Amino acid sequence: MSHLFDPLALRSLTLSNRIVVSPMCQYSSEDGFSNDWHFVHLGTRAVGGASLVMTEATAVTAAGRISPHDLGIYDERHVEGLARCVRFIHAQKTLAGTQLAHAGRKASTARPWEGGGAVAPDQGGWEPVGPAGEPFASTYPTPRALAAADLTAIVAAFRTAAGRALEAGFDVVELHAAHGYLVHQFLSPLVNTRADAYGGSYDNRVRLCLEIVDAVREVWPERLPLFVRISATDWKEGGWDLEQAVELARRLRAHGVDLVDCSSGGAVQDQQIAVGPGYQVPFAERIRRDAGVPTGAVGLITNAEQADAIISHGQADVVLLARELLRDPYWPLRAAGHLERQVPWPPQYLRAAHRDTPSR
Repeated sequence: MSHLFDPLALRSLTLSNRIVVSPMCQYSSEDGFSNDWHFVHLGTRAVGGASLVMTEATAVTAAGRISPHDLGIYDERHVEGLARCVRFIHAQKTLAGTQLAHAGRKASTARPWEGGGAVAPDQGGWEPVGPAGEPFASTYPTPRALAAADLTAIVAAFRTAAGRALEAGFDVVELHAAHGYLVHQFLSPLVNTRADAYGGSYDNRVRLCLEIVDAVREVWPERLPLFVRISATDWKEGGWDLEQAVELARRLRAHGVDLVDCSSGGAVQDQQIAVGPGYQVPFAERIRRDAGVPTGAVGLITNAEQADAIISHGQADVVLLARELLRDPYWPLRAAGHLERQVPWPPQYLRAAHRDTPSR
């Protein structure tokens, strides 16, 4: 029996199935504002049958954007555009989530289709920040090392952003602590070379992450779930690894986190990733088992049988799909057909629910 379309209760919410739209940067915003592209991108995937639709990494400060075209939630004026997206997602009987993020030293870069690399200040760029003054790569801007007062302000920015997410009507907030962005930069000993209370020991390196979680939980209601996306490994000797990730997940659970979204990599340029179908699923399985917290699996999950096996075998509680949902926003509806599960279709599309129905 398949389990991909079983419901999942998280606090007061129930996901109608185990398929989640993974955060996917669109690089299509101006000054952090959402627009028609975001409305259609997110809305189409809600129509497509996922139980939870997540926004892309949404910056909590202007300097925390990956590019000048990133979505933001650092201005009260951003709320209404995001709320418009949420209202449509909810109208499809789908839950809406947002990923709160700060790019740290990987900020102020060009969009991927424009070559990436540093964006100069006269082209709309800015000086990024990080745990230390080392750039991610020679083509990236050199960051300014954050002082203690800066870290206090960043924690406060996450708290304020979570309040705005609530105002916009989101059901789930996810904190981005993966892929070499700011929180992951503090976690990784390959990047975090600080000698103060935020660097050196394991307890110090996880401090910022836990402070942000606590700050968000101060304003994010007890009834609503909080997720954290982590990189389970840096894929490099001497870096952040699965053992450290398991321990962090235990602490996140104790601080009120409901699901750990298990990705990997991104901290350093010379990582050596062993890529293959479902290559990150073992991270979700191990963290779920040893930390006792629900997990999400992400990465090269492409077909219904594969996704269903992950859930049915207890390797993760949800699967987060990204590129496969760019190729086919209606993948969940097709997957239900493959697995012979009855799921509701949008009434406007019912005529396509069964291939043998005559055209009218």
